[in-house]
Amino acid sequence: MIGFRIALKSKRNVLPFNEPARDLRILNKPLWLIQRDVLAPYTKQEIDINNVEDLPELRESFIVFRDNLFFDDNYIKLFIDQAKEKNCAVRAAFTINDPAFREHCLPLSDSYKKIGDLYYADLWYYPKGLEEKVEPLIIDLESQEIGYYHVPTYMAFNQGDLVYQVPLRSLLAIDSWVHVLIADAIFGLFARGARFELSLKKDPSFMVKVLFTSMYEGKQLLSCSKLVKIGRNCSIDPSAVIHGPTTIGDNVTIGAGVVIENCIVGNNVNISQGCNLMLSVISDGAFLPFRASLFMTTLMDNSMVAQNTCLQMSVIGRNSFIGAGTTFTDFNLLTVELRARDAKGELKNANRPVLGGCVGHNCRIGSGLVVYPARTIESDVILISSNDRRVIDHDITYEESDHHKFSFSDLHQQQYPRE
Repeated sequence: MIGFRIALKSKRNVLPFNEPARDLRILNKPLWLIQRDVLAPYTKQEIDINNVEDLPELRESFIVFRDNLFFDDNYIKLFIDQAKEKNCAVRAAFTINDPAFREHCLPLSDSYKKIGDLYYADLWYYPKGLEEKVEPLIIDLESQEIGYYHVPTYMAFNQGDLVYQVPLRSLLAIDSWVHVLIADAIFGLFARGARFELSLKKDPSFMVKVLFTSMYEGKQLLSCSKLVKIGRNCSIDPSAVIHGPTTIGDNVTIGAGVVIENCIVGNNVNISQGCNLMLSVISDGAFLPFRASLFMTTLMDNSMVAQNTCLQMSVIGRNSFIGAGTTFTDFNLLTVELRARDAKGELKNANRPVLGGCVGHNCRIGSGLVVYPARTIESDVILISSNDRRVIDHDITYEESDHHKFSFSDLHQQQYPRE
């Protein structure tokens, strides 16, 4: 057992949420709670510090991490095991030859310190108290190539099947809203599916248990309780199609004709008739009226996506509303690279051929709008559909919000001011 886990506070807010990464929802949990839950089995006590210089003079083992890091138990267990074997101070490191790190972690981030050929993450382990000499500990993310999108052959850019490097173990710094999407969809849901398929291939007994459960319940293999976990007090229409691996929380209502595939659905969620959800995270208290569609999209807590709305590879902050018929496009029709805001708020190559948009917290987005790929809408913004406001072709700041035009604008209070 390690003595302490020490969280090193990140001093930067993530755009367009205007909130520290530790408070953002990842896989329907605040990031700080994920960190605590993953490290709790290995550590006794937690300490928060503001700077590296504030590290306490401890004489026992401890682990230090930046509080904008998303990691899972698969990575942390191996990191701690190998660190204990070395029996010296170590720091997490990556090489550029790690496909998942190169494709997903490095773009839009400045959290990794490059020394020589290695990239160091803000994760340390000290076995005997604070030491000056720290060795790199390289742990491969063990990526698997998985297809996710098909571009017709008559398109001039990125023709054919697009693939992700999906890691079986995860460590990722949340510096941009794009990293929230990556943590949820690729390092979260895609990785969960890949690990499940690997278990079926490597463990015959697990395969037998799944087959027996599906036959006993009279359900298809992907719909049995081994793959679809349902919480308490849920109301699910018999015509709904739910394929695993999927997790559904407590007090959830799912209407007729709903299709859900490999998703996380939080508590107190209402999904009405005809909605289609795939590889998406729907956080606590979210509401989807009829015929809303989500593909590789994150809805944070208490958000609402109205009817006939399509969201692909997008992130919606908490307490936000997306009006009926609004569409978030995700693919450039011309051969121009998609750019997104990096850790410093500058536009950089997003390193993805397909990417939706991002809406901050406490936003109200009107009906019938079209949002261009990779555009962001800052927290506390209201956009009203009009002849002048139909297509969102640039990032929208709070100062551009439509509610400033009205005399009763003070009814919508700003809750997430920019730094």
